[in-house]
Amino acid sequence: MIAQELSVGDVARRSGVAVSALHFYERKGLIRSLRTAGNQRRFSRDVLRRLAVIRVAQRVGMPLEAVANAFAALPENKTPTRAEWAKMSALWRGELDQRIEELLLLRDQLTDCIGCGCLSLKRCRLANPGDALGEQGDGAQRWG
Repeated sequence: MIAQELSVGDVARRSGVAVSALHFYERKGLIRSLRTAGNQRRFSRDVLRRLAVIRVAQRVGMPLEAVANAFAALPENKTPTRAEWAKMSALWRGELDQRIEELLLLRDQLTDCIGCGCLSLKRCRLANPGDALGEQGDGAQRWG
């Protein structure tokens, strides 16, 4: 094995990602492997950084499709430069800012909801923002 290539077991051990997850990410096109003459997977070392990004992205709720779109801006089979990583992460900034804004709003509204205790679908600012469904009458308008 060439020193720059890692087996699937090596990648799993070094990244903390299960082998089954590596296979899943490969099927989704997020990572790529080469095959040896014996049909064994071999990964270039840059896969470890890509896996770290995937794990962080999942932790903050980014869908894998967004990860794949961002990875499309990166070079294949080499560790991206700092500038290339910055370009990729800029693709997520707007979406993350929007999610933060929504979470702050949810946090502020959730306090009111817990404080009121009614959980009324007619009045609830979480299930019925701005009482948009109030015009349709009492009761569950969405789940009927």
